[in-house]
Order: sequence, then structure tokens, then C-alpha cells
Amino acid sequence: MSNHKNIVKREPNLLKFLQYGIYLIAFIPLVIFSQYISPFHFGKVFVFRSLIEILAVFYLVLIVKYGKQFLPPRTALFWAISIFTAAFGLATFTSINFYQSFFGTLERMGGWFSFIHFWGFFVIATSVLRKKEEWLTFIKLSLFASLLSAFYGFLQKTDISWVIGSGGRAKIFGTIGNSALFAGYMIINAFMALMLYFKPSASVNEKRFYIAVFILDAFAVLLTGVRGSVLGVIVGILVFGFLYSYSFGSVRLKKMTIGFFVLVIAVAGILYSLRNTDFVKSNQYLSRYADISPKAYTVQTRTWAWRAGFNGWNDSFKSMIFGWGPEMFNIPFSKHFNPKFFRGLGSETLFDRAHNQFLEVLFTMGLVGFLTYLFIYFVAFRDLKRLNSSPEEKVFKIGLISALVAYMIHNSFIFDTSANYIMFFLVLGFINFLSQRTIQSSQSSMTYEFKNKGLLVNIIGIILAIAAIFSIYRFEVIPAKANYATTRAIIASWSGNHDLAFEKFKKAMSYDTFGKYDIRHRYNQYILELANRGKVDEKTGQRLLVAVENTKKNVAESPQDYLPYLYISRSYILLGKNDPNSEYNDLALENSLKAFEISPTFVRTYYEVAQVYLNKKDYQKAIEWFEKVVELNPEVGLSYWYLGITLAQAGQLQKGAETIEKSDYDYKSNEADALRMAEIYLRMKNFQKVAEIYEALIKLNSKNPQYFASLAVAYREIGQIDKAIKAAQTASQIDPAFAKEAQNFIDSLR
Repeated sequence: MSNHKNIVKREPNLLKFLQYGIYLIAFIPLVIFSQYISPFHFGKVFVFRSLIEILAVFYLVLIVKYGKQFLPPRTALFWAISIFTAAFGLATFTSINFYQSFFGTLERMGGWFSFIHFWGFFVIATSVLRKKEEWLTFIKLSLFASLLSAFYGFLQKTDISWVIGSGGRAKIFGTIGNSALFAGYMIINAFMALMLYFKPSASVNEKRFYIAVFILDAFAVLLTGVRGSVLGVIVGILVFGFLYSYSFGSVRLKKMTIGFFVLVIAVAGILYSLRNTDFVKSNQYLSRYADISPKAYTVQTRTWAWRAGFNGWNDSFKSMIFGWGPEMFNIPFSKHFNPKFFRGLGSETLFDRAHNQFLEVLFTMGLVGFLTYLFIYFVAFRDLKRLNSSPEEKVFKIGLISALVAYMIHNSFIFDTSANYIMFFLVLGFINFLSQRTIQSSQSSMTYEFKNKGLLVNIIGIILAIAAIFSIYRFEVIPAKANYATTRAIIASWSGNHDLAFEKFKKAMSYDTFGKYDIRHRYNQYILELANRGKVDEKTGQRLLVAVENTKKNVAESPQDYLPYLYISRSYILLGKNDPNSEYNDLALENSLKAFEISPTFVRTYYEVAQVYLNKKDYQKAIEWFEKVVELNPEVGLSYWYLGITLAQAGQLQKGAETIEKSDYDYKSNEADALRMAEIYLRMKNFQKVAEIYEALIKLNSKNPQYFASLAVAYREIGQIDKAIKAAQTASQIDPAFAKEAQNFIDSLR
């Protein structure tokens, strides 16, 4: 093999290919896989990771062929990001669930495996984008993509059927799928547009494009209704205005910035003072922005989640230093669950993220991860501070500082996912480039040296290509197949084709790949909903057992997670419902109590334990558990309902009725619950209450003749004869089959 050196000035084709590949990443935030679970995250990560692995093959071939001149510049920011990536890995290896910390969850698509790809994105981008113009091209493409995402968000305010999320949506989410995450994506693009608008060499047409992007992206943030993000934009604008006026001595911009600040304060004051008026309450945006009280429910839930995270972080020396593991915030959240989260069925009682990126890192990666994460920001701001050699550099410094400040404020109330990480690393990459003055000044005379390594390059390229194909198939294609099979199962269940749904779920679970935890739980949710709607026949019973066996795998993989135990318990409860002596009830109790050990303050666990005792006809034990849950959170009317009904089943009719009536549980708004209360009051011979309940039932369903017939009887018992006759006549009018009985009833009253 020849060692002859070759010197060329023309850019290698490999380099151009890699540059175009990096440019494509600007459009990944637009990717939506509409036929998949987590359509706004799964597709983006699928495409991003696949693209990075393909680019990595060509990048490594480039290094083999051209040597170290294409290695990433070892700047402080490169080392800061690399150290955090290593800390991320350390937290993964010490995690309580390595698999989930490594691959992440199907919903968020995080984990160390994905983050390594973002590190690879930074390495390749900083290695192959070697000129200022190339970085600016990347940024401009990102701005264009953000415009498309913003317009998609605006269309969500319409009724256009092909737009996912359309239908006059209150809070738009663009192509990102979550209003807060969409706001974060818009924020960075908005401030990069503002930065380029003030770039001295920008042409008139360019300025028009940049200011349009800034205005539309900022407006999109406003339409998300995310208060923390709007605050970030406001502070970012103020930072930009004051820094620019200070750096360039612009009196006009200084006055405009002060005016903007005064305007914001004035608008905020007026909005707050009018917060209780009909005008503000009737507007979904004004009412949200006017509600800045620390007692606002969303503010309280964030506070409760952070407190649970801090309590979990303090659990042990290990959790303080290394955290619970990436993607594992749900564990400390559950261990220290605040019962106030539970307000009734449908309440959001599971936070898989801390909704604060900085605290998320602290709780899941410990002090090691937290300090290395902060170090990235420290180095970025330090590098930006040093940029003062030209007016253009000053503008870049001001714009990037403003973007990072706004993004940090935004991230104090949310977390990062794929689209946001792309923008974050784009900013870090540009900062990294700007900090290298020697590279900037030498681009015009860049030469490329390589040795004649044709055979070696080909061999290495083939090996790397095979590895990339295997990786993409194993970690992207197979999970995509499992994901798609799951959505086919869900769609089949919607149409009532439960045999097909069951087969598709079995197929999805058989892949045993990334996302398997979520797929197993989705199957369990489906079969539980099906079983709750009707009688548990033999076929449904067998499918419940399939759910149990698959969910047991989640228990084995994540033994400190209470949720799989509750799914198993609920399945056994349904299987043992009609037999007090069934072994399924004992198994249900065993699993419920395991969930209770993990999360002793989780309200739903108490319900499950009590339900097992109801199956066993042990009413006293059931009452004890319902009494405990009432004490746990006295504000939940549903708990009083369950307690009252159980007391009535135990023969304590008066106490049961009083327990229900003293709560705020609105049983009259639900036909089934109202009928159960009517039966209790009928047994108590309290016909006044029976009449009130049937009056409420008729408002819910005025076409049911039996409701009028029962109301007629109740009216008769309380002496309201005219009303009794009218109710009986109405019953016969709705259904002639009631005519004879109604007439006999009326005759008996005369």
C-alpha cells in the first residue's frame, strides 16, 4: 500500500455529502409519523438516529482517508458536552433500570442511546461545517423549517382535516406535538432570526425574511399559551435590546427596549387587575396569562412534582451523586407521590419528567450529571463573552446570549426532547465555531491532505456500512414494526374487532424491543377497558391472563415501579370478581400491597386493595381502606362515594348515605351512580331523596319510561299525587307498554 501523500484544494465529495446531511437535520422537527404511537416524537428520533448513523459511516471514512484534520476541534465546549455525555452514561449504568435509561420510553424517546446520537451530531457538525457561511446556511434552513412548523400550528386553529390537532385548538403545538416543547423550538429559532436581522451584512430582503420569522415564531409561542415560554421570550427580548444598545450605543433601541418593558408591565398589571372579569375569563389566552397565582393548579402540580423529586433525590447517597437513572423520574415521583395530584378518575397522576430540565438532570443523573450539565452553559456563556473582535461577532454574541437566556427560562418549566435538542446543539455548535478564531481566518486557504488508502478505506467503509445497517434495523426498524402493530391493534379495537386487536397486540409484544414496556401496558389498558365494559367470559379471561404474563415482564425489568403491579392487580380483580374464594383475589391483594409498599401515598392503590376485599365480601376491611384514602386526601369526593357505597353494602345505610352527601361528589350527574343511590334511599324508605334522584335522572335521560314510573311511585309516597299522576302518564306516553300499569297506578290514587 502506497504512503504517497496527496495535497488538494478542492473540497472532498465526502465532506460535501456530510454537510448536506447535516443540513437535512434542520428539517427533522417537521417529521410526523401519524400512524404510530407518539407520532410527533417517534418519527423524529427514528429519522434522526438513522441519519446520524449513516453520516457517522461517511464521517469515519473521511477521517480514515484524510486523517486528523477532520477530527472535531477539542475546544472547551467540546469537552464540556463530551463530559456531560459521559456523565449521562454513568447515570445510565448506575440506573435502577438500565434498559429504560439506555433506550428511553416510547412516549419521549430519550435515553442515553439517543443522546449519544446528539453528541455525534455535534461532533460531525463541528467537524464538517468549517466556514461561517456553512453555519449560517444551517441556521437559515432551520429558520425556514420553523416557519413551516409555525404555519402548521396556525392551521391547528382551523378545521382542516389533514392537519393533526386541528379543530379550533386552544393551544397550538405545531409539528412538535406538545405546546410547551413547540414553544421551546420556536424560541431558539426566533432569537436566531433576530440575531441575523441585526447582522451588519444582511441585505434588505434577508432582513425582511428574518424579521418575519422572528415575529411569526414569537407569535406562535404566544399561541401555545405556555406562560413560562412567553416569559422567556419577553426576558430574551429585553436582554437583546439592552445588550445591543450597550454594545453599539444605540439610543433608539435602548428607548424601544425600555418602552417594551414598560408596556409589558402595564399590560400584565391591567390583565391581572381584570382577571376576574367576564371579558378576561371568556378568552382562553387572556384568562391563562392573567392567572399567575402560585395557587394555580398547574403551578401547584409543578411544585408537588419538584418536591417529590427532591425527596427522592435525598433518599440515598447514590441517588444524590448519580441520580435514579435517566428516564426514571417516575420512580422518585411515585415513591413520594403527593395525594393532592389525585382529584378523581382521569387525574394526571404520573409524571415521567420533572417539567424542569435542570431539576430533571439533578434527580435522574445526580450531582455528577447536574454539575456537568451546568458546565455546558458556563462554557457557552464564557465563549460568547469573548466575542468582541467585530460588529458581526458582537451581534452573534448578543443574539446567542438572548436565545440561551430565553431557553433557560423556558426549560425551567419543561424538558428537552428531540426537536429541542437539535436546536440546542445547533446553537452550541455555532458558538463552538465562533470561539475558534484561527479556523475562521484560515478557511480561504484550506488544503486537504490524504494518503492513498483506497483499499483500506473501502474495507473500513464496508464494515461500517454493515454495522450501520444492522444498528438501524435492530434499533429503529424493529421498534417501528412493533409500534405500527400496536397502532393497528388500537385501531382494530376502536372498530370492535377485538380478535384482530388481540392478535396485533400479541405481534407487537413478540418483538420484545424498545418500547416494550409501553406496549405491554397499552395492551393491559385495552383488555381492562374491554373487561370492565361487560362480563368476563372465557375468551376475555384468557386474554387478561396474557396481559398478566406480559406485565410481569415489566415488573421484572422495573421492580421499583408500582404501575405494573396495579395493572396485574386489576386484571386479577376482574378475574376473581364473581367468586369470593377465587385464588385470583389473593393474587390481586398480593400485587396491590406490593404497589402500596412502593408508593404508600398513591390514592388508586387504596382503591385496588379495597376492591379486592369487596370481591372477598370482607366489607369491614374494604371500609378500613376507603377510610384511609379519605384521610389521605379529604378533598376527593370519589373516595367518599366509594366509602359510602361500601358502608351501604355492609348494611350501614344511614352512615353510607351521609358519607356520600357530605362530600362534593356529584353522583346525580352519572346514571349508574344515581341509580345506586336511589336504591339505597329506597331501602331507607326516604322517598323524598328517591324523588330528587329520579328528577335528576330524567334530566339526564328523558326517554326512559322507567324513570318516570319510579318517580311516580316516589311522588305517591311523599303525598304529591298530582305529580305522581303526571309522571305515570308520561311513562305511558314514552312507552305504550307502560299504559295499562300506569292506568292501574293512577286509578289507585283516586
